[in-house]
Amino acid sequence: MSNPFENSDRFYDVLVNDEGQHSLWPTGTTVPAGWRTVLADRSREECLAHVEAHWTDMRPRSLRAATA
Repeated sequence: MSNPFENSDRFYDVLVNDEGQHSLWPTGTTVPAGWRTVLADRSREECLAHVEAHWTDMRPRSLRAATA
């Protein structure tokens, strides 16, 4: 059985939580509590490009605010 989170042949959504952390989830998978969809039904490569462009600071938002 293959890992649905690493299958380049399917479509994915990009999720973001309140801390600004990003995650790729297979399209059609239930979005976990505390997360929202910011990009939907795209190739894995498109989703990864979106994450690279928008998640430039890996620290959680609360840590960034505390050290600002």
